Amino acid sequence: MNYRIVSGAENLKVEEVHNLLKTTYWADKRSVELVSKAMSNSDCYGLFLDNKDELVGFARVISDHATMYYLCDVIIDANYRSMGLGKALVSYIESSPRYEGLSGLLKTKDAQGLYQKYGYEVANNRAMIKYSNH
Repeated sequence: MNYRIVSGAENLKVEEVHNLLKTTYWADKRSVELVSKAMSNSDCYGLFLDNKDELVGFARVISDHATMYYLCDVIIDANYRSMGLGKALVSYIESSPRYEGLSGLLKTKDAQGLYQKYGYEVANNRAMIKYSNH
C-alpha cells in the first residue's frame, strides 16, 4: 500500500484530525478548538494514502527536543487498520533525528505490543517508557 507521511500541523486540516480523534476512547470528547491548540503546540504527523487526499492516520509528539518526548494521539482510521499503516507512522516518527537519543513516553491500554517493537517498556498497565541511551 502506497502512502505518504506529512509533518507539520500547518499541513493538516484540523477538522480531519478532529474526526479521527472522535473515534478514539481517549480523545472522543475533545472540541475542534482543543485539538487545534494541541496541534499548534506539538510536532504533528499525518498519513495519507497516495490515491486519496484524505487523512487516514495521525500522531503528535510533545517534546523539549533535549531530553524526552511524549508520543500521543496515534490513530489510524478504522477502515485502514491491520494494513501496516500504524507501524509505518510510528516507524517514521521513531526514526526521526528530532527524537534520536531522547527518552520516550506514551500511554496505551491496547497497543503495547506495537510499541515494544520500538524499545518501549511497560511501566504500569498503561504507561510505557523508552529510555534514552545516555
